[in-house]
Amino acid sequence: MAKQDNIDILVQIEDQTLLPFYMTEEAAGADLKAFLQDSLMINPGESALVPTGMKMAIPEGYEIQIRPRSGLALKHQVTVLNTPGTIDSDYRGEIKIILINHGKEPFTVTPGMRIAQMILAPVLRANLIVASELAITKRGTGGFGHTGACG
Repeated sequence: MAKQDNIDILVQIEDQTLLPFYMTEEAAGADLKAFLQDSLMINPGESALVPTGMKMAIPEGYEIQIRPRSGLALKHQVTVLNTPGTIDSDYRGEIKIILINHGKEPFTVTPGMRIAQMILAPVLRANLIVASELAITKRGTGGFGHTGACG
């Protein structure tokens, strides 16, 4: 598959060592780091808003999705609370990450720690059209667990 062209995003950042980066050549997500002066402890069952020290000008027609880092989730049960979080193209404030500790031990976020990843994604907007009826499908109104498969 041919490599896509990259999209330029203007970034204002408090500390350039915290600029997001891609860990590998083909990584989809760029790692975001914590902009903290001191360590921040997140107790089990609690969440915290972690600053990145960064603002972005995301091009119209795109969004930034904020997703968890799999290593933090596996090793510490720490994840992004509103996954995926969306940063809209017209937002110009500091990007902050809501982390939650689902583990049994306190988790410490240290200054500069990689805490989440960001994905640049195109945005399509729906034209919502009111209808009196919808097309019938084989699934119909079957919802959660309707197939009987639980895993």
